[in-house]
Amino acid sequence: MLKKLYPFLKPLKLFKNIYFLILMVFIVWMLFFDANSWLIHNDLNEDIEDLDSKIEFYNSEISKDQKEIKTLNSQGGIEKYAREHYKMKKENEVVYIIENADSLKVKTNE
Repeated sequence: MLKKLYPFLKPLKLFKNIYFLILMVFIVWMLFFDANSWLIHNDLNEDIEDLDSKIEFYNSEISKDQKEIKTLNSQGGIEKYAREHYKMKKENEVVYIIENADSLKVKTNE
């Protein structure tokens, strides 16, 4: 008679099974509370992805620096670098600095 009145009670019978309850407790424990839980693995995977992106960035910076070192190893490279960055000049020489409007750094009011 109760089965006819309350058909929704049949799925609740599953929760009376001890094996099902143990399985559910085990799953919840492994997902959230264990030292190797799913949440910790997600955080560690995100950290790994961040570190991988940093590795790629630093490798690209290393390759840029190696190219610059190769250009600076020659006498002409050192002279060019000194002229561009330190505004150095040879004796009896006049240097004119010409800046284009698109190359100027413009300060913006914040």
